[in-house]
Amino acid sequence: MTSSHATFTPKQLLERILSSLDENKAEDVVSIDLHGKSEMADFMVVCSGRSSRQVSGIAEKLVDQLKTAFGIYSKLEGKDQGDWVLIDSGDVIVHVFRPEVREFYQLEKMWLEPGEAAATPEA
Repeated sequence: MTSSHATFTPKQLLERILSSLDENKAEDVVSIDLHGKSEMADFMVVCSGRSSRQVSGIAEKLVDQLKTAFGIYSKLEGKDQGDWVLIDSGDVIVHVFRPEVREFYQLEKMWLEPGEAAATPEA
């Protein structure tokens, strides 16, 4: 367990987030490198949960793990509805969607290059 004063790279944070999402059965996980595309974060992760309950659970567990591992108190929005939860952990922004909501907004398509979009997993 590291203290809140420990230093870590955005890449290490991303790896921990991807590990948490995998452990909690998030589906169709897409990681987007935002370097040169946005100042808001270094990476964005988009994933799906099968139900509102799973979406909220994935988000809650991720926030808890980031607090424990890195001392990060992430901002969390949308957990009560469970359709689209945004987790702002500073260097990495995570979006957890129900599949229908993700398909509607197609958020990752706004951030991926045209060639990258083809590699995005289908819902």
